[in-house]
Amino acid sequence: MTRDSLEAYYNASSWNPVSRYITRQYNTYRDLLRDLKEILEMNIDDDGVHVVRSRRDEWGEWNETWKLDNNGKPYIIKETWS
Repeated sequence: MTRDSLEAYYNASSWNPVSRYITRQYNTYRDLLRDLKEILEMNIDDDGVHVVRSRRDEWGEWNETWKLDNNGKPYIIKETWS
């Protein structure tokens, strides 16, 4: 969630709902990690950034929640497999 996405959510009409969260799709995990610090810096949600990914030839999804530490480095605060 960014300030812009939250503002768009509150300003949207009831007949055209808008999500307050930004969703992006990456082809590889490496591409995501390259952009992750910028995404975390733009994020205003206290819960962090939630990443959902699937692994090839496996059933289910891998879920990660990321935040920035005091030095500005991304780190995982929660991981689950569902």
